[in-house]
Amino acid sequence: MNPPAVALFIFALLVVASVGVLFVQHRLPARYHEESTRTAVRTVANIFVVMTSLVLGLMLNTTKNRFDAINRDVHAFATDLILLDRTLQLYGQETAEVRQRLKAYVARASDGKWTSSDPLLVSDQTSEQFLSNVGAALRAITPSDDQHLAVWSDARQEYRRIVEMRWALLEQSEGSIPVPLLAMVVAWLVLIFANFGYGAVCNSVVVVSFVLAAALISGTLYLILDLDAPFTGPIQVSSAPFERVLAEMRR
Repeated sequence: MNPPAVALFIFALLVVASVGVLFVQHRLPARYHEESTRTAVRTVANIFVVMTSLVLGLMLNTTKNRFDAINRDVHAFATDLILLDRTLQLYGQETAEVRQRLKAYVARASDGKWTSSDPLLVSDQTSEQFLSNVGAALRAITPSDDQHLAVWSDARQEYRRIVEMRWALLEQSEGSIPVPLLAMVVAWLVLIFANFGYGAVCNSVVVVSFVLAAALISGTLYLILDLDAPFTGPIQVSSAPFERVLAEMRR
């Protein structure tokens, strides 16, 4: 789903619905302009106003909570990376190659180029290969005594947790808003805006008000859709935690 394109399409629909009805209503027969008809139409529209407000509030709250949860997971992922590096450093010089490969992976993660198909960081699976190289180098180490074996085991557990967290983030990168739900909300909005145009006075102030209202509503839906895709768009999870991890590794 492309949030800018969807928001622009919704904006066009709402403007056409409101302004179109505004300019077409005077061609309707006189019986359609009776007060009883207007009252019935307004009553129906008011029902959908309430329902749309509730659904939009729920969608915004859900996507914001999801965005915050993924942001916390990214910080936790960065913390696991630095803990693995500290464990490898505790092991000794034998882990120099593992630490170098881990640093290479974090360097890619810190460039901030998120993509929805492969967060952390590219869709060509390069980042996955970088992380696999860390595991291969770690498995190649042979502990010389019990103390090194304990540290090596801790490092293996931390590496496994990092891999699990990465795949968890990958699964969360896809949008969670069902397309039928979005389509239903848009249909309600079209009905509401068409009702705004029905019976309104045709002048420039009314037309500008309709256009501004459509822009604000479509902007709200864009914000919701953008929050629902935390690794793309203007509002996305920051890569700053990985930059701090890389700075710590280079000290």
